[in-house]
Amino acid sequence: MEISARNVFEGKIENVELGAVMANVKIKIESPQLVTAIITKESVEKLNLKPGNTVSAVIKSTEVMVAK
Repeated sequence: MEISARNVFEGKIENVELGAVMANVKIKIESPQLVTAIITKESVEKLNLKPGNTVSAVIKSTEVMVAK
């Protein structure tokens, strides 16, 4: 399967909670993982980002899809 999403994390389902309409699916992500962030050059310079820095990857999304 191919998908255009850049941040795809492989993992195993730990728990499924079914509601009347929606379901909560907990997926355990195995590490190490590599997250690719596409950000502006201005942000890199402003934050002085360099290899070896400790940073947080904050992923914003309006939805998370599950593929099997």
